[in-house]
Amino acid sequence: MNLGIIGQATGLFAVTNVDDILILALFFAQGIGHYGAATRIVSGQYLGFLGILVAALAAGFGATFLPEWIIPYLGLLPLALGLRAAWQVWRNHRSDADPVEETRGGPKILEVAAVTFANGGDNIGVYVPVFATAGIGPTSVYVVVFLALVAVWCMAGRFFATRPIVAMALSRWGHILVPLVLIGIGALILVEGGAFGL
Repeated sequence: MNLGIIGQATGLFAVTNVDDILILALFFAQGIGHYGAATRIVSGQYLGFLGILVAALAAGFGATFLPEWIIPYLGLLPLALGLRAAWQVWRNHRSDADPVEETRGGPKILEVAAVTFANGGDNIGVYVPVFATAGIGPTSVYVVVFLALVAVWCMAGRFFATRPIVAMALSRWGHILVPLVLIGIGALILVEGGAFGL
C-alpha cells in the first residue's frame, strides 16, 4: 500500500467526519447502562457510513445512484429524528418521567445509520471526484482506511462519553442535547444545500 494514499485517505476522512465524534459521544451517552447499546451504535455507524461509501463509489464510477439535488434533503432525516426526540423529552417532562427512560434501551441501529448517512450526505460530493480520479486500486485503499477509521471514531466517541466530566454533563443534559444537535444538523444540511429554496 502506498503510504501517501493512506495519509490522504486519513486526512480526507478526518476533515469530512470531525463532527461525527460529537454525535457518537451523544449516542454512546444515551446508551450507557443499556445492554447491547454500544454494539447497536457501532453497527448503525458502519451501516450509515457504508451507505455513504456505496453512493460515492457508484457515482464515482459512473452510476447515478444518488442525484445531486437529493443530497440537501437528507437533512430531513436528522431533523425528523431530532423533532421526535424533542417530543419525547417534552412528553416525559410533562409526565415527570425519568428523562433516561425516553431512550428505551439506547439508540437504535437504524436511527444511528440514518443520522450518519444524512450528516455525511455532503461527504458524497467530496468523495465522488476523489474516487473517480483515483482509480480502482487507490480507491480500495481509501475504502479500507475509511472503514478502519470508523472504528477509531466510534472508540473516540465512546471515550468522550465515558470521561467523568463529559459523562456527567451528557447524562444531565444529553436528553436535551441530542434533539438540539440533530435538529441543528438537519437544518444546517437543508440550508447549506439550498433545500426548499433556503
